[in-house]
Amino acid sequence: MLNFIIAGKDSTSTAMTWFIYMLCKHPEIQNNVAVEIRKATNMRDDATNVEEFATNVSEEALEKMQYLHATLTETLRLFPVVPVDAKMCFADDVLPDGYGVKKGDMVAYQPYAMGRMKFIWGDDAHEFKPERWLDQHGCFQPESPFKFTAFQAGQRICLGREFAYRQMKIFSSILLGCFMFKLSDESKTAKYKTMLNLHIDGGLDIHVFKRFR
Repeated sequence: MLNFIIAGKDSTSTAMTWFIYMLCKHPEIQNNVAVEIRKATNMRDDATNVEEFATNVSEEALEKMQYLHATLTETLRLFPVVPVDAKMCFADDVLPDGYGVKKGDMVAYQPYAMGRMKFIWGDDAHEFKPERWLDQHGCFQPESPFKFTAFQAGQRICLGREFAYRQMKIFSSILLGCFMFKLSDESKTAKYKTMLNLHIDGGLDIHVFKRFR
């Protein structure tokens, strides 16, 4: 449990920062997420208490938030918390394309670049489209972890993936169910800082407004 908490602290906060940024850049998506959250929690339109709202964020309500889940995943596709990941080869091997690697070689893959490759995601790879993760019934449809590599894949897949999603959905549902977000400078484009995690360079300056009337 300690490993889950420590490993997820910076990664979850980083993912949430990019999530809020993308919602500010796409206010119609931010509104769609908020509407789903309010509906899933059965909150009245005249509700004005944040604590009361938080008590309605149940397991059942979280499971209904399919569009929120898709929006978080779309954020991670474009802005994976770990943009580059490296592995050490323990024995001579051959990669699927026929390239040979030797024991001790370091092999790195780039989730950040992969999330933008058109031959993987289509011509709209650079677009922020949560709908790409939903089926015809509006239910979340996961992709292969070897395609969506934000949580790694195979034997090295992130053990805390479901825990991370649960954390992000709880935070997101309370934040977006109760507040609206706008960038302090709507013309500014966020840039990333080259670090182990994909932090926003200089932080994220936003204005927060109460959603309750």
